[in-house]
Amino acid sequence: MRLLVRHRSLWTYPSPATLGPHLIRLRPASHAAVQVLDYELLVEPEGALHWQRDPVGNHVARLTYASGATTNALDISAAFTCDVHTVNPFGFLLDAPAAVAPFSYPASWQPELAPYLDLAPAYLRGGALLHDFLATVPGQGDTVPLVVALNAAIHQHIAYVERHEAGIWTPAETLAAGRGSCRDSAVLLMAVLRTRGLATRFVSGYLIELANEPSVVGATPHGSTDRVALHAWVEVYLPGAGWIGLDPTSGLLCGEGHVPLACTADPALAAPVEGSSDLAESGVSFTMSLLRLDATVLTPH
Repeated sequence: MRLLVRHRSLWTYPSPATLGPHLIRLRPASHAAVQVLDYELLVEPEGALHWQRDPVGNHVARLTYASGATTNALDISAAFTCDVHTVNPFGFLLDAPAAVAPFSYPASWQPELAPYLDLAPAYLRGGALLHDFLATVPGQGDTVPLVVALNAAIHQHIAYVERHEAGIWTPAETLAAGRGSCRDSAVLLMAVLRTRGLATRFVSGYLIELANEPSVVGATPHGSTDRVALHAWVEVYLPGAGWIGLDPTSGLLCGEGHVPLACTADPALAAPVEGSSDLAESGVSFTMSLLRLDATVLTPH
């Protein structure tokens, strides 16, 4: 099935504002399950836009403006067309030494994977609440059932809520509340998987849900309207399989509806748009749309 995804973000200012550099992470990653056919990023007012890759390979557009330039609004619009086909989230094989956890990653990989195993960052603080939660979930066993069980445990323990304020809760905050946004649950799962010695990274991306299909967030079809939204989940590195997506909001492995934009060890480095201005915005709005371009059914693989 061919789809057109549009995403517009608009910031308005109470008077002409000077904009600092902005980093825009709104381009699908190369390992997305969907096949991206074309992509467009438009910004008003126009500035100098340079595409680059960050140190871990994410597409990042760097936006800058000439000194002295001001604007009453910043309007960022991204659009892409893609072909979506059914994927089997369990369609992978593990290397034999990684079949049972805990296991050790090959020594040659450990320097590269070290940031994804680090439990020291402040954003992963869990304290006694995380310690108590870890005592209730598996710590070892066959690797695939283990990661499935840990993902499901977050889904069962943390109620999903939309949280529009900025920032991500620590695992301790999420566990104390017993609820959280997709990004809060993702960070909690990161902490849990890393305590089990599994390299894990945070993912920001799009979630595509098609009408009358089972919703990723809920257990029943979400309705009669196609939709797309920003979402967050995690990827765990399993030798032989690579980076495997886990969505603690649903408790399921990621499928064709998950379109990663940025994958990082630190959630702060995956923000869709990051930048500054000399004035606080007076308004912010986000709109997204999803359009079916045809009903072609592609061969699953």
